[in-house]
Amino acid sequence: MSSAKLFALIQYPLPHHLISRLVGRLAECRVTWLKNALIKAFIRQFKVDMSQAVESDYRVYPTFNAFFTRALEADARPLEDGLLCPADGTLSQWGDIDRGQLIQAKGHRFSVSDLLGGDPLKATEYASGSFATVYLSPKDYHRVHMPLAGTLTEMVYVPGRIFSVNSATAEQVPNLFARNERLVCHFDTEHGPMVMVLVGAMIVAAIETVWSGQVTPLSGKVERIRFSAPVHLDKGQEMGRFKLGSTVVMAFTQRVTFDAIDNAPGDAAAVRMGQRLGAEPGQESVTDHV
Repeated sequence: MSSAKLFALIQYPLPHHLISRLVGRLAECRVTWLKNALIKAFIRQFKVDMSQAVESDYRVYPTFNAFFTRALEADARPLEDGLLCPADGTLSQWGDIDRGQLIQAKGHRFSVSDLLGGDPLKATEYASGSFATVYLSPKDYHRVHMPLAGTLTEMVYVPGRIFSVNSATAEQVPNLFARNERLVCHFDTEHGPMVMVLVGAMIVAAIETVWSGQVTPLSGKVERIRFSAPVHLDKGQEMGRFKLGSTVVMAFTQRVTFDAIDNAPGDAAAVRMGQRLGAEPGQESVTDHV
């Protein structure tokens, strides 16, 4: 048995939510010597680059979570043209949605309807669109930004397990992103509807949005929240953050030409927030992009 398969199998019986709650409490600890020791060990273990952080001295952060969701200098992530990458991390999968199915990993697909929390009507809108999945590792900047300007129309909390979302688990656990706890954010854009799904993961204590603060964990039921007053976010503006690493899946009703990605689909690419992924949905490729 491979180590990746063993790692995935070990996760099934674990009390995911209990572990995450305990880690969440530790991450909010304000005992100076303890939180400093945790942050220092984390920086050393994962080789975290603090040079672009607004506050580069780890001792200044009041909690581990404050360090983990640290802000970057204003010019650290310049915004390029076209469809933007929403976060630092690894672009693990991207491409066209095929008959309502997205690629999770080699040999694994999952449905848009399941990803959205069982909403076949909305899923139909994305059946012939495009998607991209970005995995945020522990060392990455953990704020999530808008790939396009958009107006929030609905937010859906979907309960579930919280398996790890690293590549090893994605290759072994079927329907991973559609079975983990997640926050589904629907936006209207000038290029049609767009959905951004913030997927929870093992020891991710919470997911936050800029319009509602901490959102998860909530109850054990699917919760839909519609917004009568418009919540508009500009391209590149922060929309949420993870307290410990996870994954963002974004989907569009129109096709996207991912002309800025040299790797073949399925061959993961390192990405940074603000870099161009491709042409905006429904637009033709521009070959002379920066």
